[in-house]
Amino acid sequence: MKDKKKEEYPMDNLETLNREQREAVLCTEGPLLILAGAGSGKTRVLTCRIAYLIEECGVNPWNILAITFTNKAAGEMRERVDKMVGYGSESIWVSTFHSACVRILRRHIDQLGYDTNFSIYDAEDQKTVIKDVCRRMQLDTKVYKERAVLAAISRAKNDCISPEELRLQAGDDFRQQKIAQAYLEYQKELKKNNALDFDDLLVKTVELLRVCPDVLQYYRNRFQYILVDEYQDTNTVQFQMISILAGEHHNLCVVGDDDQSIYKFRGANIRNILDFESVFPEAKVVKLEQNYRSTQYILDAANGVIAHNHGRKVKALWTDNGAGEPVNFRQFQTGYEEAEYIAGEIRRMKSSGEAEYKDFAVLYRTNAQSRAFEEKFLYANIPYRLIGGVNFYSRREIKDVLAYLKTIDNGLDDLAVNRIINVPKRGIGAVTLNKVQSYATSRSISFFEALEAANEIPGLGKAALKIQGFVTLIHSLRLRLTELTIEELIDEILERTGYAQELKDENTDESLARLENIDELISKATLYEESEESPTLGGFLEEVALVADIDSMDDSDDRVLLMTLHSAKGLEFPYVYLTGMEDGLFPSYMSITADNAEEEIEEERRLCYVGITRAMRHLTLTCARARMIRGENQYNNVSRFVREIPPETLARKDVVPQMPRAQAAARGAEREKARAAFRAKPAGLDQFKVKKATSLEYGVGDRVRHMKFGEGTVLEISDGGRDYEVKVEFDRAGVKRMFASFAKLKKLG
Repeated sequence: MKDKKKEEYPMDNLETLNREQREAVLCTEGPLLILAGAGSGKTRVLTCRIAYLIEECGVNPWNILAITFTNKAAGEMRERVDKMVGYGSESIWVSTFHSACVRILRRHIDQLGYDTNFSIYDAEDQKTVIKDVCRRMQLDTKVYKERAVLAAISRAKNDCISPEELRLQAGDDFRQQKIAQAYLEYQKELKKNNALDFDDLLVKTVELLRVCPDVLQYYRNRFQYILVDEYQDTNTVQFQMISILAGEHHNLCVVGDDDQSIYKFRGANIRNILDFESVFPEAKVVKLEQNYRSTQYILDAANGVIAHNHGRKVKALWTDNGAGEPVNFRQFQTGYEEAEYIAGEIRRMKSSGEAEYKDFAVLYRTNAQSRAFEEKFLYANIPYRLIGGVNFYSRREIKDVLAYLKTIDNGLDDLAVNRIINVPKRGIGAVTLNKVQSYATSRSISFFEALEAANEIPGLGKAALKIQGFVTLIHSLRLRLTELTIEELIDEILERTGYAQELKDENTDESLARLENIDELISKATLYEESEESPTLGGFLEEVALVADIDSMDDSDDRVLLMTLHSAKGLEFPYVYLTGMEDGLFPSYMSITADNAEEEIEEERRLCYVGITRAMRHLTLTCARARMIRGENQYNNVSRFVREIPPETLARKDVVPQMPRAQAAARGAEREKARAAFRAKPAGLDQFKVKKATSLEYGVGDRVRHMKFGEGTVLEISDGGRDYEVKVEFDRAGVKRMFASFAKLKKLG
C-alpha cells in the first residue's frame, strides 16, 4: 500500500486559525454547535478538528464518523483529511448520510427481515411500484398523481411517520386516508422485492438502531466522535439517527448556519439547529463570524437583511478584507431591460480587461427567469453555462408546447409530431406508431399525413379512433390560427390536451416549475407579437429556433454562470448580479399569501442572504417596475429585502427607502389582504384569459403612450373578436400592430 504523506500538523496549523476557529477545534468533549457564518472557513475547522483528535488527543481514526450531504462535499473532506492526517486516515468514516446507512444496513439489515443483498430503488423504480399499487387499489391516477403520492410518502419518511401513523393523522380526510393506504401497500411491495428506496436507507437505519440493542452498542462504541456538516439542512430522520448514535458518548459536533437553511421544500427542519441546546443542554456554542470571502459593504448588506428574521441565532459577519465598494441597486422599466443591462455590463468589463466571464454569476429565484438572460447572452455572444437546470428551449415542457405549435403550423416536422402524439398520454402504442411510420415511408408522405389517413392503414383497429382524435385537435386549432393570438393558441393547447391540468394535479415542486416555464414561453410569444408589425406563428417559431439553435459556447471554462439561488449555495464569485428583486417574485406571491406567511418569508429571506453572501467584491441587485408574467405585465414593488438593506451600504442612498421595523406589524394586515385577493381569483387557466374591454379610451388620431415604444399616433382600430387590434405609428419605433389588452396604451392630453 502506498504510504500517505501527511501535512505538518498539529500546532502549526492551529496557529493559522482565528481565535473562534481554534476554540471549535480544541473543544473535543461533549456536544458542540459551531455556528459557521457564510465564508467563515467551516470545512477547514472540521478537518483540523479531526486531525487534532487523532494527533493530539490519541483518538483512533476508526472511532470518528464525519457526515456531510453530497458526494462532492464528502470527497473534498476526504481529500483534506487524507492530506492532513496521513497514515490511518482511511479508517475514518467520511461519507454522506445515505452512504453511511448503506454500509450499516449491508451488515445488519437481516435483523429487520431483509436480505443483506437488498436492492436500492431509484426514482423510475419507485414510479413503477407506485403505479402498480395505484392499479391494484383502483386509484384514479388523474386524481392521485403518482409523483404526488410518492412525494407524500417521502415527506412522511423524512418526518419518521409510519403508514399507520399517517393513517391516524389523516382522520376523516378521504384523500389522505387513500395516500396512507398507498404508502402501506408501497412498503409491502418493497419488502416483498427485498428493496429499499433512498428514504428507506435512513428510516431503516433508525429502526435498526432502535430495535437491535447489540447493533446500536456496536456503532456507539465504533463512533465515539461524530461530526456533521451542513447541520441546518438535516431532516427529522437524520437528526434521530445521529442523536441515537451519540446517545452514549455525547461527543457530537455539528456545524451549520441557521441563516442558510433554505431547503425546507426538501424536508430540512431548521428546528434541528435552533433547538440544539434544548436537546443537548450541556452543549457548547462557538460562533464563526469572521468572513474570508466578501468585503464589509457586502456583509453589512447581508447582516441588515437577515436581522429581520426572528427565528435565528444572533450573529453578524465581519471581515478584514476591507470596506470594498458599496452595493449597487438598479431598477429598470422591464425585465427585458434588466437582462440587457447585465449583458452590457459583463461585455464592457470583459472587453476592458477588468474581469473574465467566469468571474460573473447571475442569480435568480426561479428557473423560468433564465430565458431573458440566455437570449441576451446569445445575441451578445457571451458564453454562459446554466447550472442546476436545462437550457430554456431544451426543457421538456417547452419542447412539448413548441412541438404542438410546429405541428399546427405545417405538420411536416415528423420529430415534432412523434414527440406529442402521446403527450399527454392517449394510449397509442409503439406497435401502432410503427405501422403508421411504415405507411408514411411506403407512400413518401409525412408522418402527420399518415395519421390523417389512419382509417386506410390496415391493422390499427380501435387505435385509429385515438389517432383521429389527435388529428381532429390539430385541424381544429389550425382553423383558428387567424383569430387567435399565439398566447391564446398556447392556452387552447394546454386546456384542450389537459397538459396544464396534469401538471397542476401533480402539485410537486417540479411540476409547478414546469408551469412557470410555460408561462415564460407565453410571455416570449407576447413580446414577439408586440414587437412585430405582422406577427405570425411561423415567424414566432423561426425566432425561437434562431435563439434555441445558436451555439456560442466554447469548450473553455471562461463562461458566465446562470443559476437559481438554491443552486448557488456553497459557491462564490467576484461579481454577482442578484436579479428579479421584486415583491411577488422574490419573495414569491406564494410565500406572501401563505397561511404561514411569516415562516415562508423568513425562508425566502435566508435565500436572499445566501445570494448576497455569494459575492466577493461586487454585488448588484436589480429589479423591474413591470415584468411580463404569462403574457401580461405585472407591476410589483421593489422587494422588501432590498428595502431592508441599510442605506449606508448602497452606492446611492436615495434609491430605496429602508423599511423601518415599525412596519413589521402592518405586514400582517397587508398579508391578509393579499391572501384574500389571491384566493378570490378563480383557479385554472381561465384567470389568464384576455378580457376584452367594452370600449377604448382612445380613438383613431389620438396620441397615446406605450410602456416600451413611447409616444405615438393611433392609425387604425379593428375589432378582432376576442380583442381590439390597434395600429399605432410611434415617434421612435415606427408602426406597430398590437392587441389592446396587451398594449395597455394610455391616451395623452
